[in-house]
Amino acid sequence: MADKIIKVKVIAGAKTEKIEEVLPGCFKIRVSEPPEKGKANTRVLELVAEYFKVSKSKVFLVSGNTYREKTIMIDM
Repeated sequence: MADKIIKVKVIAGAKTEKIEEVLPGCFKIRVSEPPEKGKANTRVLELVAEYFKVSKSKVFLVSGNTYREKTIMIDM
């Protein structure tokens, strides 16, 4: 299969973790980790891997390292 590109909006420091598709290919992700030292980004990648049922090593942050809006590539 080919790579899949998704857009995500991240809410860090949330009380509950949740991933929801708001539009095709666009997700809103809530993570409990704080937006410090990449902790929230790491957790976002883990949740995306779980959601798409792939290993964490197949999920990559393409852009948006320090922003709420991110582009993520999934090696399907």
